[in-house]
Amino acid sequence: MMQVRRLEESDRQAWTDFVRRSCNGTVFHLPAFLDYHPEGRFDNHHLLIGSRSGTQAIVPGAVSVREDGRWFRSYPGASYGGPVLGDGLGLGKIEQILDALLDYCRGEGFCGVEMTLPPKVYFRRPHDYIDFALLRRGFAYRKRELTAVIDLKRLGEEVDLGFRSSARRGVRKARNGGVTVEENNDFSLFYPVLETNLKDRHGVSPTHTADELYRLEKLLGREYIRQFIARGESGEVLAGMVMFHCNPRVTLAFYISHDERYQELRPVNMVYREVIAWARESGYSFLDLGTFTLNMEVNYGLCRFKESFSARGRFRDTFYGKP
Repeated sequence: MMQVRRLEESDRQAWTDFVRRSCNGTVFHLPAFLDYHPEGRFDNHHLLIGSRSGTQAIVPGAVSVREDGRWFRSYPGASYGGPVLGDGLGLGKIEQILDALLDYCRGEGFCGVEMTLPPKVYFRRPHDYIDFALLRRGFAYRKRELTAVIDLKRLGEEVDLGFRSSARRGVRKARNGGVTVEENNDFSLFYPVLETNLKDRHGVSPTHTADELYRLEKLLGREYIRQFIARGESGEVLAGMVMFHCNPRVTLAFYISHDERYQELRPVNMVYREVIAWARESGYSFLDLGTFTLNMEVNYGLCRFKESFSARGRFRDTFYGKP
């Protein structure tokens, strides 16, 4: 029989160890990542689901108040949430875990449950059991976004041969224009470019402040956050990419941006090329370049650009339903 209880501070190390050993855990499920949120930003409600044989699942969550009442969301302050599962679980056990979660949410008076699951490439042994069990219990898709994923193992020995000719031309133009790429975790170098680009193009601010990126690096360790910047011949920062180590299989490009004044030099092409090579050499199986849809509306220009570097869209699904 599965039992559910709130996670406590004393569970912190066991929680971390479980996520790192799990089938589908990511950096966004770790307590250290969730710690970067200021106290009071979210009403946290993290859960452990276990049986006599030990912990079966961890579900980071928070309470959100909507017009119809209180919802359990996993997790409102992270890209991915949902149950983190032990690696050896089959369909029957996973259904028991979800039944226990939904029973708990009913008992706590939640009127709804929402979760965004990691794409299947994040799984050690990919399966659709969580999706199947949720749909079977009356859940539906709130949205299905597409995230651009490169299968690094299929690129071949010569990385550039996996790119479309347009991507290769952009890389050559950047190289001929004196653009170079370096790994440099001084976030103050790239952040102004990122902030200006997002404000001018979309009227929004980055999800994290520069201080929060430094805080995440301190909480998680430098191996979990890597920044790559493209410089011009005079040393100016033209573009950059901030990578999150999600798990041993996948690295995620959380931020990608460039200075519009230098677009003709194609610095983003050079950043893509060098980060793809770095990710493969680092032993990752997949590189997630992030979404090119928003509320299922497609940015076709961004889609084509990411596809030109061998990326293809994978579902990033958000489920919702009644407990």
